[in-house]
Amino acid sequence: MSETLKVALIQSNLSWEHAGENRTNFEQKLNKLAQTVDLVVLPEMFSSGFTMNASAVAEGMNDATVQWMLRMAKAKNFALIGSIVIKENDNFYNRALFVSPEGSIEYYDKHQLFTMAGEDKSYTPGEDKVVIEYKGWRIQPLICYDLRFPVWSRNTSEVDVLIYMANWPEKRVLAWDTLLKARAIENMTYCIGVNRVGVDGKGYNYVGHSAVYDVLGNPITSNTPVEKETILYATLDKTHIQQTRVKLPFLVDADPFTILKKDN
Repeated sequence: MSETLKVALIQSNLSWEHAGENRTNFEQKLNKLAQTVDLVVLPEMFSSGFTMNASAVAEGMNDATVQWMLRMAKAKNFALIGSIVIKENDNFYNRALFVSPEGSIEYYDKHQLFTMAGEDKSYTPGEDKVVIEYKGWRIQPLICYDLRFPVWSRNTSEVDVLIYMANWPEKRVLAWDTLLKARAIENMTYCIGVNRVGVDGKGYNYVGHSAVYDVLGNPITSNTPVEKETILYATLDKTHIQQTRVKLPFLVDADPFTILKKDN
């Protein structure tokens, strides 16, 4: 168990539907990390950009990008998380992979698919919330559009960290900034958001604003949003969570509820 968790957020442009170029780009950035970290967070669909052309970019769980993540995590001795397009049993998933330096893989399939882009027509939604335990920290991975749905993110199981990986466009970046802070405050968790920059293959522009907020919604990366390629660093402190939840026991007063599957 570690009382602190050192995290790096890689905010990068993405090469449209070109996994090899994206792997090379991120490997170069990983090789240049300025600090020793426990966990590195990459954006949503970091190997392709946010494409609905699932069949053209999809990989299997034993294919090149997953193998690259395993190799990077082992070589650098940190955990690595980011989402890619996975094909499994004739379905396509926007899947966040959490790869440990010991070689274990845990994953979360995006639940709230972005209907405005037709994501629900190209991908199959995940039905399960996932909490990953790493170095004594309980981490819930979430992906982009999930951020708009507070019930799906609701902390009902002593989660320490929410991680949102995204391709969130510039024209709605105010919502990104606001909702990341809100998710931290209402769940009394650290909240990490990693967004891309640059223009994608559909002409949409992205300006990053990747950030980390503490359990009271205070930014612990930068008070000024960063809108270019960068690597942000943050150290999360378990004592901050514990002491704040004792002093301000808001979670104890929350209404209990159960999330039903959409077909119920």
